[in-house]
Amino acid sequence: MNPLRQLTLDQLRRRTSMKWRYYPEDVLPVWVAEMDVPLAEPVARAITDAVAIGDTGYPNGTAYAEALAEFAKKRWDWAPAVERTAIVPDVMLGVVEMFRLVSHRDAPVVVNCPVYPPFYHFVGSLGRCVVEAPLNDSWRIDFAALQDAFRRAGEGSVYLLCNPHNPTGTVHTAAELAEVAALARSHRVRVVADEIHAPITTAEFVPYLSVADDGLSLMSSSKAWNLAGLKAALAIAGPDAADDLARLPEEVSHGPSHVGILAHTAALRDGGDWLDALLAGLDENRQLLADLLAAELPAVRYTPGQGTYLAWLDCRELGLGDDPAKAFLQRGRVALNSGIPFGTGGKGFVRMNLATSPEIITEAVRRMASVF
Repeated sequence: MNPLRQLTLDQLRRRTSMKWRYYPEDVLPVWVAEMDVPLAEPVARAITDAVAIGDTGYPNGTAYAEALAEFAKKRWDWAPAVERTAIVPDVMLGVVEMFRLVSHRDAPVVVNCPVYPPFYHFVGSLGRCVVEAPLNDSWRIDFAALQDAFRRAGEGSVYLLCNPHNPTGTVHTAAELAEVAALARSHRVRVVADEIHAPITTAEFVPYLSVADDGLSLMSSSKAWNLAGLKAALAIAGPDAADDLARLPEEVSHGPSHVGILAHTAALRDGGDWLDALLAGLDENRQLLADLLAAELPAVRYTPGQGTYLAWLDCRELGLGDDPAKAFLQRGRVALNSGIPFGTGGKGFVRMNLATSPEIITEAVRRMASVF
């Protein structure tokens, strides 16, 4: 059964998380990366079983890493070595810790813009600068731009790779990732890959560490199974980065939630059927959005992505200025993410969350069209 068709708008409005409480009740939220789904049954069972026996202490063991290795082998024909993993509180806090392991405290960080806004926020909070390498017109890595960014950032800098890419939904190919690895090595730049959306793809997902021995990756069940409120992620090292990960301070492992780890482990081990139903539902929603925009807002350009549950919409021909999300919110009462915080290339764009019911997507587009 499609998880995206199981909850009504009234049921969703009972939620107290950011997506449903940040804006007034008359605003329809299709913005932040939360999914409008019930929990997968194996995940819910893992949580309630833990609560029933009071299993709410400190995390221990490698079950999460073992579950990821099994899942990755089955889905991507690649299995991370459990001994080269570490538990971290979440993906972005894990990214920060990886930066500290492989670069000096003020080393620049290269990103492919437009990109997930916390890339800028977390880098800035460390007192580091971002060096942008814009994607090309097809939203793929522009290797000339990337090489130029590596030169500007200098030796000892870090490249924060988003794979699959948020917000465009681009899924990088094995050839592209191999070229990234070669270019990074030649410029002595370390690569840290945010691969949080890895399970949510229509194209073949290629883990960065399957083509690069010296990289570091961050993975989590949080996006694919809607577990952002249950903090837990895994840092994974390639063979040549094992010594780097071994220097991770022991106290970092105290940050993840034990119940979160139980939930994430259950998702990877037993949530495959639920995930497959979700992926089918997301495919339907991508096509629905394309059809609705063609009928209601033909000036909006949309190319369905191969990964994530996010839609990157080019609204520049609508005449709404650099921040069309503002007009959609104020005049249409629908909340989307403004493209501006995604960096260079984001002006005139909005990001829409497709992990919701077809009815909500239909209503969201109707409200967007009502602006005109």
